Amino acid sequence: MRSLFIRVAGCTALSLVVAEAAAAGCDAPSPKILLERFVPADCESCWASAKDQEQPSDVLVLDWITPAGDAAPMASAALPSALTRLGSTPAKETALRSATLVKSGASPLRVVDGPAWNGYVALQLSVERRAALPPGAVAYAALVERVPAGSEGSAIARQLVREVVGPLSLHELASKERVQHMHAVRLPPTDRPERLASVAWVETADGRVIAASQSAAGDCPGR
Repeated sequence: MRSLFIRVAGCTALSLVVAEAAAAGCDAPSPKILLERFVPADCESCWASAKDQEQPSDVLVLDWITPAGDAAPMASAALPSALTRLGSTPAKETALRSATLVKSGASPLRVVDGPAWNGYVALQLSVERRAALPPGAVAYAALVERVPAGSEGSAIARQLVREVVGPLSLHELASKERVQHMHAVRLPPTDRPERLASVAWVETADGRVIAASQSAAGDCPGR
Protein backbone atom coordinates (compact mmCIF):
# COMPACT_ATOMS: atom_id res chain seq x y z
CA MET A 1 0.00 0.00 0.00
CA ARG A 2 2.84 2.36 0.87
CA SER A 3 4.51 1.61 -2.47
CA LEU A 4 1.30 2.49 -4.33
CA PHE A 5 1.00 5.74 -2.38
CA ILE A 6 4.58 6.70 -3.24
CA ARG A 7 3.98 6.07 -6.93
CA VAL A 8 0.74 8.06 -7.01
CA ALA A 9 2.21 10.92 -4.98
CA GLY A 10 5.30 10.93 -7.16
CA CYS A 11 3.29 11.05 -10.37
CA THR A 12 1.20 13.92 -8.97
CA ALA A 13 4.26 15.91 -7.95
CA LEU A 14 5.99 15.29 -11.26
CA SER A 15 2.89 16.27 -13.19
CA LEU A 16 3.32 19.81 -11.88
CA VAL A 17 6.84 19.97 -13.30
CA VAL A 18 5.71 18.46 -16.58
CA ALA A 19 2.88 20.99 -16.80
CA GLU A 20 5.40 23.77 -16.21
CA ALA A 21 7.53 22.48 -19.06
CA ALA A 22 4.52 22.34 -21.36
CA ALA A 23 3.48 25.87 -20.40
CA ALA A 24 7.00 27.11 -21.09
CA GLY A 25 6.68 25.95 -24.69
CA CYS A 26 9.60 23.51 -24.50
CA ASP A 27 9.18 21.97 -27.92
CA ALA A 28 11.73 20.25 -30.12
CA PRO A 29 11.71 20.69 -33.93
CA SER A 30 9.36 18.30 -35.74
CA PRO A 31 11.32 15.49 -37.42
CA LYS A 32 10.70 14.31 -40.97
CA ILE A 33 12.03 10.78 -40.48
CA LEU A 34 12.12 8.35 -37.57
CA LEU A 35 15.17 6.10 -37.75
CA GLU A 36 15.39 3.16 -35.34
CA ARG A 37 18.63 1.25 -34.81
CA PHE A 38 18.51 -2.19 -33.19
CA VAL A 39 21.80 -3.32 -31.65
CA PRO A 40 22.13 -6.94 -30.42
CA ALA A 41 23.12 -7.09 -26.75
CA ASP A 42 25.96 -9.47 -27.58
CA CYS A 43 27.50 -7.25 -30.27
CA GLU A 44 29.67 -4.67 -28.55
CA SER A 45 31.38 -3.87 -31.85
CA CYS A 46 27.97 -2.91 -33.29
CA TRP A 47 27.46 -0.43 -30.45
CA ALA A 48 30.98 0.96 -30.80
CA SER A 49 30.85 1.25 -34.60
CA ALA A 50 30.75 4.60 -36.33
CA LYS A 51 29.22 2.99 -39.42
CA ASP A 52 25.88 4.70 -38.78
CA GLN A 53 27.13 8.27 -38.73
CA GLU A 54 25.36 11.28 -37.28
CA GLN A 55 21.97 12.02 -38.84
CA PRO A 56 20.55 15.35 -40.10
CA SER A 57 18.62 17.43 -37.57
CA ASP A 58 15.29 16.52 -39.18
CA VAL A 59 15.89 12.81 -38.46
CA LEU A 60 14.80 11.53 -35.05
CA VAL A 61 16.89 8.52 -34.02
CA LEU A 62 16.04 5.83 -31.48
CA ASP A 63 18.52 3.17 -30.39
CA TRP A 64 17.26 -0.16 -29.08
CA ILE A 65 19.34 -2.96 -27.57
CA THR A 66 17.79 -6.33 -28.40
CA PRO A 67 18.09 -9.23 -25.91
CA ALA A 68 20.67 -11.94 -26.60
CA GLY A 69 20.74 -13.88 -23.35
CA ASP A 70 21.57 -12.91 -19.78
CA ALA A 71 25.30 -13.36 -20.38
CA ALA A 72 25.42 -10.83 -23.22
CA PRO A 73 27.71 -7.83 -22.50
CA MET A 74 24.86 -5.32 -22.85
CA ALA A 75 22.10 -7.50 -21.38
CA SER A 76 21.31 -5.00 -18.62
CA ALA A 77 20.18 -2.40 -21.17
CA ALA A 78 18.26 -4.79 -23.44
CA LEU A 79 14.47 -4.52 -23.70
CA PRO A 80 12.23 -7.48 -24.61
CA SER A 81 9.95 -5.03 -26.42
CA ALA A 82 12.82 -4.26 -28.81
CA LEU A 83 12.43 -7.71 -30.39
CA THR A 84 8.70 -7.17 -30.80
CA ARG A 85 9.31 -3.81 -32.41
CA LEU A 86 11.99 -5.17 -34.75
CA GLY A 87 9.65 -7.97 -35.79
CA SER A 88 12.42 -10.47 -36.47
CA THR A 89 15.35 -12.21 -34.84
CA PRO A 90 18.34 -9.84 -34.97
CA ALA A 91 21.52 -10.94 -36.72
CA LYS A 92 25.02 -10.14 -35.46
CA GLU A 93 24.76 -6.61 -36.78
CA THR A 94 22.78 -3.43 -36.30
CA ALA A 95 19.34 -3.60 -37.92
CA LEU A 96 17.78 -0.40 -39.24
CA ARG A 97 14.14 0.59 -39.57
CA SER A 98 13.03 3.98 -40.89
CA ALA A 99 9.71 5.72 -41.41
CA THR A 100 8.94 8.89 -43.32
CA LEU A 101 6.56 10.87 -41.15
CA VAL A 102 3.31 12.20 -42.55
CA LYS A 103 3.42 15.97 -43.05
CA SER A 104 -0.35 16.39 -43.06
CA GLY A 105 -3.21 14.36 -41.71
CA ALA A 106 -1.40 13.34 -38.52
CA SER A 107 -2.32 14.95 -35.23
CA PRO A 108 0.31 17.24 -33.62
CA LEU A 109 2.20 15.28 -31.00
CA ARG A 110 4.00 16.52 -27.92
CA VAL A 111 5.91 14.81 -25.11
CA VAL A 112 7.50 16.27 -21.99
CA ASP A 113 9.12 14.69 -18.97
CA GLY A 114 9.79 15.58 -15.36
CA PRO A 115 12.98 15.04 -13.33
CA ALA A 116 13.81 11.80 -11.54
CA TRP A 117 11.92 11.59 -8.23
CA ASN A 118 11.88 8.73 -5.76
CA GLY A 119 12.96 6.25 -8.40
CA TYR A 120 10.45 7.32 -11.08
CA VAL A 121 10.21 9.74 -14.00
CA ALA A 122 6.91 11.20 -15.27
CA LEU A 123 6.12 11.24 -18.98
CA GLN A 124 3.25 13.24 -20.42
CA LEU A 125 2.12 12.70 -23.99
CA SER A 126 -0.53 14.76 -25.73
CA VAL A 127 -2.04 14.49 -29.21
CA GLU A 128 -4.25 17.18 -30.74
CA ARG A 129 -6.92 16.46 -33.31
CA ARG A 130 -6.21 18.50 -36.43
CA ALA A 131 -7.28 15.81 -38.88
CA ALA A 132 -8.68 12.31 -38.63
CA LEU A 133 -6.26 9.58 -37.62
CA PRO A 134 -6.42 6.15 -39.25
CA PRO A 135 -8.71 3.74 -37.36
CA GLY A 136 -6.89 1.94 -34.58
CA ALA A 137 -3.99 4.41 -34.36
CA VAL A 138 -2.15 4.30 -31.04
CA ALA A 139 0.65 6.22 -29.33
CA TYR A 140 3.81 5.24 -27.48
CA ALA A 141 6.07 7.15 -25.12
CA ALA A 142 9.65 6.18 -24.34
CA LEU A 143 12.17 7.27 -21.75
CA VAL A 144 15.52 7.57 -23.52
CA GLU A 145 19.08 8.19 -22.43
CA ARG A 146 20.97 10.65 -24.61
CA VAL A 147 24.45 9.20 -25.00
CA PRO A 148 26.98 11.72 -26.41
CA ALA A 149 29.41 10.60 -29.09
CA GLY A 150 32.58 9.22 -27.57
CA SER A 151 30.97 8.10 -24.31
CA GLU A 152 29.76 4.73 -23.03
CA GLY A 153 31.85 3.06 -25.73
CA SER A 154 29.85 4.52 -28.63
CA ALA A 155 31.56 6.47 -31.40
CA ILE A 156 28.30 8.22 -32.32
CA ALA A 157 25.57 10.02 -30.38
CA ARG A 158 22.64 7.81 -29.46
CA GLN A 159 19.18 8.00 -27.92
CA LEU A 160 19.00 4.72 -26.07
CA VAL A 161 15.48 3.52 -25.25
CA ARG A 162 15.33 2.59 -21.55
CA GLU A 163 11.60 2.22 -20.89
CA VAL A 164 8.48 2.20 -23.10
CA VAL A 165 4.84 2.96 -22.32
CA GLY A 166 2.14 1.86 -24.73
CA PRO A 167 0.21 1.23 -26.79
CA LEU A 168 -1.87 4.19 -25.60
CA SER A 169 -5.38 4.60 -26.95
CA LEU A 170 -6.27 7.66 -29.02
CA HIS A 171 -9.94 6.82 -29.60
CA GLU A 172 -11.05 9.84 -27.55
CA LEU A 173 -9.88 12.09 -30.40
CA ALA A 174 -13.07 11.12 -32.19
CA SER A 175 -14.96 13.40 -29.81
CA LYS A 176 -12.29 15.57 -28.17
CA GLU A 177 -9.78 18.10 -29.44
CA ARG A 178 -6.94 16.62 -27.40
CA VAL A 179 -6.04 13.44 -25.57
CA GLN A 180 -3.37 13.27 -22.87
CA HIS A 181 -1.61 10.41 -21.13
CA MET A 182 0.50 10.71 -17.98
CA HIS A 183 2.63 7.83 -16.74
CA ALA A 184 5.31 7.39 -14.09
CA VAL A 185 8.02 5.01 -15.30
CA ARG A 186 10.73 3.44 -13.20
CA LEU A 187 14.12 5.17 -13.33
CA PRO A 188 16.54 2.89 -15.20
CA PRO A 189 19.96 2.08 -13.74
CA THR A 190 22.10 5.10 -14.66
CA ASP A 191 24.51 7.42 -12.92
CA ARG A 192 23.65 10.24 -15.35
CA PRO A 193 19.92 10.98 -14.87
CA GLU A 194 20.43 14.40 -16.47
CA ARG A 195 20.79 12.57 -19.79
CA LEU A 196 17.25 11.23 -19.66
CA ALA A 197 14.68 12.62 -22.09
CA SER A 198 11.49 11.41 -23.77
CA VAL A 199 10.31 10.49 -27.24
CA ALA A 200 6.79 9.72 -28.46
CA TRP A 201 5.29 8.45 -31.66
CA VAL A 202 1.94 7.60 -33.23
CA GLU A 203 1.50 4.56 -35.40
CA THR A 204 -1.30 2.94 -37.34
CA ALA A 205 -2.90 -0.40 -36.52
CA ASP A 206 -0.44 -2.14 -38.86
CA GLY A 207 2.59 -0.57 -37.14
CA ARG A 208 3.36 2.26 -39.59
CA VAL A 209 4.74 5.31 -37.75
CA ILE A 210 3.06 8.53 -38.93
CA ALA A 211 4.15 11.10 -36.31
CA ALA A 212 6.96 11.44 -33.79
CA SER A 213 8.28 14.01 -31.35
CA GLN A 214 10.88 14.38 -28.64
CA SER A 215 11.24 16.47 -25.52
CA ALA A 216 13.45 19.52 -25.74
CA ALA A 217 16.85 19.75 -24.07
CA GLY A 218 18.42 22.80 -22.54
CA ASP A 219 16.76 25.16 -20.09
CA CYS A 220 13.33 23.58 -19.85
CA PRO A 221 12.11 22.61 -16.39
CA GLY A 222 13.52 19.27 -15.34
CA ARG A 223 16.69 19.67 -17.39
